[in-house]
Amino acid sequence: MVRMAMDNSLTRRDLLRGGASLLCLPLVPSFGPRHRPRSHRFLADPFALGVASGDPRHDSVVLWTRLCPQPLLPEGGMPAEPVDVAWELATDDGMRAVVARGTVSALPELGHSVHVECTGLAPDRHYWYRFRAGDAASAIGRTRTLPLPDAMPARLRFAFASCQHWEQGLFTAYADMARQDPDFVVHLGDYIYEYAGKDGLVRKHVGGKLTALGDYRMRHAQYRSDPLLHGMHAQCPWFVTWDDHEVENNYADAVSEKKGVTAEEFLRQRAAAYRAYYEAMPLRRSSLPKGPSMRLHRRATFGRLAELSVLDTRQYRSDQPNGDGRRKPLNDAARDPRNTLLGAEQKRWLCDGLVASRAVWNVLAQQVMMGLVSFPAPKPKDGAAVDASAPRHDERGYSMDQWPGYAHERADLLRFLAARKIANPIVLTGDIHANFVNDLRIDDADARAPIVATEFVGTSISSGGDGTDASKELAALQEFNPGLRFLDRRRGYVLCEVTADEWRSDYRTVDVVTKPGGKTGSAARFTVRAGRPGVAS
Repeated sequence: MVRMAMDNSLTRRDLLRGGASLLCLPLVPSFGPRHRPRSHRFLADPFALGVASGDPRHDSVVLWTRLCPQPLLPEGGMPAEPVDVAWELATDDGMRAVVARGTVSALPELGHSVHVECTGLAPDRHYWYRFRAGDAASAIGRTRTLPLPDAMPARLRFAFASCQHWEQGLFTAYADMARQDPDFVVHLGDYIYEYAGKDGLVRKHVGGKLTALGDYRMRHAQYRSDPLLHGMHAQCPWFVTWDDHEVENNYADAVSEKKGVTAEEFLRQRAAAYRAYYEAMPLRRSSLPKGPSMRLHRRATFGRLAELSVLDTRQYRSDQPNGDGRRKPLNDAARDPRNTLLGAEQKRWLCDGLVASRAVWNVLAQQVMMGLVSFPAPKPKDGAAVDASAPRHDERGYSMDQWPGYAHERADLLRFLAARKIANPIVLTGDIHANFVNDLRIDDADARAPIVATEFVGTSISSGGDGTDASKELAALQEFNPGLRFLDRRRGYVLCEVTADEWRSDYRTVDVVTKPGGKTGSAARFTVRAGRPGVAS
């Protein structure tokens, strides 16, 4: 029997319990007297941000919406009281065969967002859903469940993407992604950018640099108002995780990028950002933030074909070595065994899950490049001050914000994959606004060492504006990076097709994102064969 998860409408008691760790900070709302949820008459469409679904399992999925008739206001044009929202789930796109329905309370403390956890669903099938509030009805969204854990599906087809800067380009790639009809989408972070609005760009952020809850809510609403983005959300379920710009560029745990900001001050900001992120995403109650803490690492299985481990490389990481996240030599600071991207608990969780996995393909969905790709240091300009920590012009530089800055943990993880013979590990990465393919070794500089895994790095949806072909740069970099198989700096996403025999990644790129009419096509395709680590020649 299809049913709604028991007590899935978050109560104010839940929110108080979740905010207990922040009682000393001003973010926790003053709940005041209880209000009875009621229906509401809207002067504009309360479903302007669309609908979404996420975190599917074989028997359940999350349905999401947020009442927001005025997206460019901090509170979305909503009253400071709960509002009833009805939902329906059907087995047909006309919503005639309704198999589940209910009413939940959209709370102002959660930005009038709704997260319905539908359970008791049939495995490996599509459903359609919609919401109603007052006299308004949402668009109809489509979702799906995953296959049974013991099933062996013939095929999995999914897309992954990251880095969608509103001001720097249009979200054109999502139109092509919709035409490809993936089973689900994995978003690897930088869903929003926190910077103040600037004139003269493709379009403009509303407001200044984000610091407070209302600021983050409004920015998420502005991004979600894009019809291509919320249209793709309505087509299939998403797995989401964040990187840095959902809070602040290059932050690390409780360490702000800005000098002089105390940990307490930054954790206030982080708590606001985490709350707004939860409100904006189709996440389960298990991800409800507790002040400045929010669990995002989680696991999903597509039968025995593939297991997806969604990671969080921001919340638990130690500060970037060598002073910042820029390129530096791979020195003792970068190799310090105390450096961590994952944190001890998440690393244990990941390793335990990989050992227990029975999947043909074991997929790590994470944020920053795992390949130890080195770049030539720029020659200093005449008369310029010399940064003593920067690479000399005859040295190679590595990004300290990526896995090279945490080289010991990286080697330890790859050593674990090799020693425990984890089946067909694949790493999915975003962050750097460029497409890469890397064959990963414990020591990537040693071309004779065995390949342990393959990393597919996806470019940005729009960040960086119109990109470029990088074939000449690739040839120069491959001399020093034997694991580097591909580099391209155009915009787009990656479409993956997976069977029990092989993994295929299609790099879909857009020729222009700074104006309408961009054309999307395949820039390159790569195959990994099951049981044979590395990209097939």
